[in-house]
Amino acid sequence: MRHEIIPNLRYTDAPRAIDFLCTAFGFERRAVYLSETDPAIVQHAQLIWADRMLMISSAIDSPHVRAARMKTVAEAGGATMGLYLIVADVDAHARRTAAAGAEIISGPVDQDYGGRGYSARDPEGNVWSFGSYDPWADPV
Repeated sequence: MRHEIIPNLRYTDAPRAIDFLCTAFGFERRAVYLSETDPAIVQHAQLIWADRMLMISSAIDSPHVRAARMKTVAEAGGATMGLYLIVADVDAHARRTAAAGAEIISGPVDQDYGGRGYSARDPEGNVWSFGSYDPWADPV
């Protein structure tokens, strides 16, 4: 299945972030393109979650980055967005995430709107939420 909205996150240490996202959260590497001159720089990476994609790149300076005024969490002084991913077993996923070194910032707890969820911060400060609530299944 193809999805037209693909989040893209920039990390100061993108290779470490990719390893963390796969170990802690369960992403899988689809493709990782490193700089030919510096293997510590990720030009573009594609990580898969179920049938969804997340793109990762190193936080390097470029005309596009300057024009868009893109910032890492550290440069912005706090998280600039959050991502929500649906998981079947919230408590098991939270244990896996904590064991991999993520900071659990809330939960797991039952939500007033349904489902169970928790939130964690990755090593560079991005906020991730995981839960059993499926907004697609909720009639609007």
